[in-house]
Amino acid sequence: MKITAPISRIGEIEAQAAAGAHELYCGVVPQEWVARFNTGAVNRRFFGNLDSVATLYAAIEAAHRAGTRLFMVLNAQHYGETYQTALLELAQRFHEAGGDAVIVADLALVVLLHQRLPMLTIHLSSVAGCRNSAGIDFYRDLGVRRVILPRDVTLDEIEGMARAANGIELEVFVLNDGCVFEEGTCHSLHLPSKLGGPICIDERPFEYRDAKGRPISERMTRKLRENDADYKRWLWYRFGCGFSTTQAGYPFGPCGLCAIARLTAAGVASVKIAGREGPTERKTRSTAMVRAVLDRLEAGAQPQAAAAFAVGLRQTEDHCRSGFMCYYPETRWQADQ
Repeated sequence: MKITAPISRIGEIEAQAAAGAHELYCGVVPQEWVARFNTGAVNRRFFGNLDSVATLYAAIEAAHRAGTRLFMVLNAQHYGETYQTALLELAQRFHEAGGDAVIVADLALVVLLHQRLPMLTIHLSSVAGCRNSAGIDFYRDLGVRRVILPRDVTLDEIEGMARAANGIELEVFVLNDGCVFEEGTCHSLHLPSKLGGPICIDERPFEYRDAKGRPISERMTRKLRENDADYKRWLWYRFGCGFSTTQAGYPFGPCGLCAIARLTAAGVASVKIAGREGPTERKTRSTAMVRAVLDRLEAGAQPQAAAAFAVGLRQTEDHCRSGFMCYYPETRWQADQ
């Protein structure tokens, strides 16, 4: 199984390779793109991107020297027709410079790249929302070679898709970013924090009223506040526990470390670490965590022992017991097991 890890600066490449990454992925926002379209929306991250095509070329060379592959992210849900030529040019330059694959979500862009650049390796982004074997078959016919599954698929579903993948690689999430709803079908607002933040965080002021706009009882108000507090607690976990870390720098937040044994047995090709825009240490410590669990399994550890080891890396069993950090809660580790 490969570890696919994020970078946003060339200086992170060697560190991620040393931490155990086999594959790296990045975004790029060329200055000519900004000048041409008056936007930095080349992919789904406004931050955490390389700043030029020249830097992208240097990153490809650095990644290959470090013994890793480099993928470029072009994963917006949809691109307008005016962007198609620029996207094709960017993908072609990436491929000709030795880039290893592009990560794409927009169906129209998948078709365009396969038709115009048939030698380019295409990975389907989780944003495309491919979550069954029929979808995998559909995208195989369009030239996709790897499908990155959404965060909300179950292990049973992953195993079924892996058995029927027929040569298509599967990649699944293992650490960091969580989505409260489903990013592939989400078209809601993601405002700056000072304006309320993403709509799912629900930080906008409000008052409790009944259906006719009248004040409600104190008892009902108390119950609603308790429910809101539970929701806020769940959100805290889904958004990386406030992006906090252990004293050793290991990140809290959405996690699938306990499921790695089962994912490996299923034949999953790669586990994905999210968070291109995160600090360098957060990225490298994330990679080190995954590598440590894989090393345990490769040394012969049983799945439950490897899961206990994964929990011990953070030394905060309460977070794991909550189940709120789990990508795959069906393998949630319990202290009494």
